[in-house]
Amino acid sequence: MKVLLVEDDAMHANYLKELVLEALPEASEISLASNGREGEVKAREDGVDAIVMDLRMKERNGIEAARTIWSERPETRILFWSNYSDEAYLRGIARIVPKEAAYGYVLKTASPSRMHLALRAVLLEAQIMVDREIHQIQRDQSRSGEALTEVELAILTDLALGLPDKAIAVRRKLALRTIQNRLLSIYEKLDVNDLLIEAGDIAINKRVRAVSKAMTSQILNNEAIVAAEKDLSAWLARSALSL
Repeated sequence: MKVLLVEDDAMHANYLKELVLEALPEASEISLASNGREGEVKAREDGVDAIVMDLRMKERNGIEAARTIWSERPETRILFWSNYSDEAYLRGIARIVPKEAAYGYVLKTASPSRMHLALRAVLLEAQIMVDREIHQIQRDQSRSGEALTEVELAILTDLALGLPDKAIAVRRKLALRTIQNRLLSIYEKLDVNDLLIEAGDIAINKRVRAVSKAMTSQILNNEAIVAAEKDLSAWLARSALSL
């Protein structure tokens, strides 16, 4: 079994390699990539079976790299590990994971024994495994009536990109009234109130406020916005060609 480690921190990469050597004697080859872009190339050229992937990297993050890798080799087993449990990461992974893929999500604070279990479960036995903290966030999302739906998250992301209501309606293929109703739901779920600034009774911009609260609550993060910018550029290009 060929294993690829994608990690931009040298200390963490060395630690990962030690864990893999201990947990997976079945690994015939262990290679390293220092960012997501390099990871895509090595996964393709080396015919990698299994990957441990950092999520937050300066050059091409783990979700973008995994999307490319899975589009070419959907059976690839990927264990994500990160210092962060942002809701944006969880949703991002859920949107790209193929039905036939085994994956996992563990935090870098996991104990060596926990990492050994995750490495064998995901990379060797093709199981799905997530840390308890990550699983709790997923459960809270699914059970809470206050959680944003995928459509609402898409609209909120378009807000963050600066799109007006009419452009969002065209892009999402929804009626303008539907977009406006969904915006009201987003404001309510994010607790965006009709606040007034005392000096002059100036109303706060709800659109900007909603994006701000989504960022601070980690529903959106920098990586999600970067990916959304690329998706928007691709959509604009397609729209121009169709005219």
